[in-house]
Amino acid sequence: MVDVWAWLLFFFTLIALLIILVYQLICLADLEFDYINPYDSASKINRVVLPEFITQGVLCFLFLVTGHWVMSLLSVPYLYYNVRLYTRRQHLVDVTEIFNLLNWEKKQRLFKLGYVILFLFMCLFW
Repeated sequence: MVDVWAWLLFFFTLIALLIILVYQLICLADLEFDYINPYDSASKINRVVLPEFITQGVLCFLFLVTGHWVMSLLSVPYLYYNVRLYTRRQHLVDVTEIFNLLNWEKKQRLFKLGYVILFLFMCLFW
C-alpha cells in the first residue's frame, strides 16, 4: 500500500512540474506573439521559477528516500542544472533581455518539458 501512495505522490509532483513548465512556455509564446508586454511576461515566469526548482528538488529527494535509486539517479542531472542556474543567478528572466533570449528560453523550457514527460512515462509504466 505504501508503494501506491508513493507512486501517487510521484505522479502528482510530476504533473505539478509539467503544469509549471507549460505555464512558462505559454507566457513565452504570448510574448512572442505580442499578446503580453515583456514586464508582465517576465514577472509571471519569475514567479514560478523557484517553485519549479523546489518541486524538482523535493521529487529527487522523495525518489531517494523511498528507495527508487534509478529514478533518483536519472533526476540528478535536472536537479544539478537547476542548482547551477540558481547559483550563477541565471534562473530569473531579465525584462530588458527577454526578446534577445526568447528562443533560448523557449528551447530551455522545451528541453525541461521533454525531460519531465519522459519521467512521467517512466513513472507510469515502470
